Amino acid sequence: MTDVIVIGGGLAGLSAAVALGSTGATVELFESRPFLGGRATSYSLPDSEVIDNCQHILLRCCVNLLDFYRRLAVEDKVHFFSEIPFMEPGGRISIFKRGLLPAPLHFTESFLRLPFLSLADKISIARAFLGIMWEHSRRTDLDDISMLDWLREKGQTPNAIERFWRQVLVSAINEELDRMAASHGFQVVRLGFLATNDSYEMGVPNVPLGDLYGSHAWGRMPNVKLRLRAAVEKVNVEGGRIASIVSGGETHTARQYLSAVPFERIGALIPEAGIDTSAFSHSSITSVHLWFDRPVTELANATLLDRNIQWFFNKEEGRYLQLVVSASRNLLEMPRQQVIDLALKELREFLPAASEAKVLKAHVVKEARATFSGVPGLHVHRPEPKTRLENLWLAGDWTNSGWPATMEGAVRSGYKAAEFTAAALDRPARFLLPDIK
Repeated sequence: MTDVIVIGGGLAGLSAAVALGSTGATVELFESRPFLGGRATSYSLPDSEVIDNCQHILLRCCVNLLDFYRRLAVEDKVHFFSEIPFMEPGGRISIFKRGLLPAPLHFTESFLRLPFLSLADKISIARAFLGIMWEHSRRTDLDDISMLDWLREKGQTPNAIERFWRQVLVSAINEELDRMAASHGFQVVRLGFLATNDSYEMGVPNVPLGDLYGSHAWGRMPNVKLRLRAAVEKVNVEGGRIASIVSGGETHTARQYLSAVPFERIGALIPEAGIDTSAFSHSSITSVHLWFDRPVTELANATLLDRNIQWFFNKEEGRYLQLVVSASRNLLEMPRQQVIDLALKELREFLPAASEAKVLKAHVVKEARATFSGVPGLHVHRPEPKTRLENLWLAGDWTNSGWPATMEGAVRSGYKAAEFTAAALDRPARFLLPDIK
């Protein structure tokens, strides 16, 4: 009999499978789609062009995600950038990067020189940084108030809120400031910007996301079996524990079971687990892929101010750009061509060369269910790995991972659930790495 059956091949399920496999346990992972990675993956267009469904990035503070990549031997396929270019309409660029001072003062030099912020903006932001450092371990209401409420409480200027806080945090957490629990904003700033002098560095995979999870590293784990195009149609529960699952009309059994499906699926799949997800909702991400007949920029990436588009990523020597809009509810009902027209209009305000270039093709990806919405008060509804069923454990970025809706949060949840599962198999092990200090 298999030791563990993992249901779901997103980052939570994959990280759990890798961790459990490292103990010597036999693992079978069932994924309904023909590819791994869940919402952080890539696929082929009809013309065979391979694209990511959305540009997913990480920071060096994402220690568990980096550990997962090391386990898959793909850490060298992520390129880190030590400069964050803020670009204004018209093309002026401000570079945010570390300087000579130690953390948490390492941004002082570049921060003081940022031309897109006024002196009043910078004073208010510096005051907020101090507030985050002081209050993160002392204040008890950060899960219950919005980040916008906290920023206003700290006297942030409207320009600082819009051009700095919104620009940084909405992209990181995929939610608007007025719908984002302040604790999530605190975590991004504290770990990503203040903890160490390189924790802010942004990692961008230099291969399609699907290549990260389809790596040859799985061949070194013969005790982990991946079943693609293998939807779990039914979960049989008997006597307060899972007896078997059904996939493709066949019955499969294991000693332990680990669910890593999204919150919207768990109730219908395993109603006997009694997991209430009524408090959860989604937040969307929209990406626009544009191919030009010539290079339109030499920048590898930049965050764009004052417009709908928040980032662009240079995917092919300036000829292919991926544009990203997080928390993109306003674009969901917009027709595809209208989204493309809006993206092109805005991009040309930042990159004059894009006005002269011909668009060879364009593609829009709307991920309506990209992440859960980390609203204030949701923390009390995020479940732990242990369920009411004796041999069922729970993972997923929406569970109580200790992080917001990020790839790091998904991997943390997988490692956390794997620790409980390993203990139930009498193979106790620790996988979850602590946050950087």
